[in-house]
Amino acid sequence: MSDSDALVTRYQAGYPDAFAALYRTHRADVARIVRRLAGSNELDDIVQDVFVQVYRSLKDFRRDARFTTWLYRVTVNVVLMRRRARRCRPALVELDGIDAPEAESLRPDEQLARRQCAEALIRVLDRLSEKKRTAYVLHDIEGMAPAEIARRVGAPVLTVRPRLFYARRELPRSLAQTPAPPSPPDPPPATPPKGNPPTS
Repeated sequence: MSDSDALVTRYQAGYPDAFAALYRTHRADVARIVRRLAGSNELDDIVQDVFVQVYRSLKDFRRDARFTTWLYRVTVNVVLMRRRARRCRPALVELDGIDAPEAESLRPDEQLARRQCAEALIRVLDRLSEKKRTAYVLHDIEGMAPAEIARRVGAPVLTVRPRLFYARRELPRSLAQTPAPPSPPDPPPATPPKGNPPTS
């Protein structure tokens, strides 16, 4: 049994201090996933939402998957629920690194393009099944090897690889079906300077 699973057992046995230990252990991992999926704009709020959801559901956690796998699923689902709730508002998602010093040299239209790419990724992830989405996030975003993903989700590697394969195949199709964002308006024409024109 892993340390996290032992803490879950302790919390379910009525020791609330175990939840605080889980929070300290996994907050950085959750924040990293949130930042890569949703940017830094609402990072703290989303991380808080994740752990509120974990707190509400942990007593009913039935261990049909490892705690860390379940936590990844909760994290991705909270990000997606945030996106659904904001669809009625014209919001843009920041990409990981958009606030980094090297990003400051990008033109406004380049920064906008990066944010729109992140928003498109969130939309197409929402269309994947949960198992495919988990495999894709853990492999292509978190950088885990298929064997590590298999260990975390409690499935054979030969099951994880097809999930990843089909997720990668479905994502480009979904992106192709996603409407292109509107082009920014053309800049207004330059106005001539006021005053009398110079005489020759």
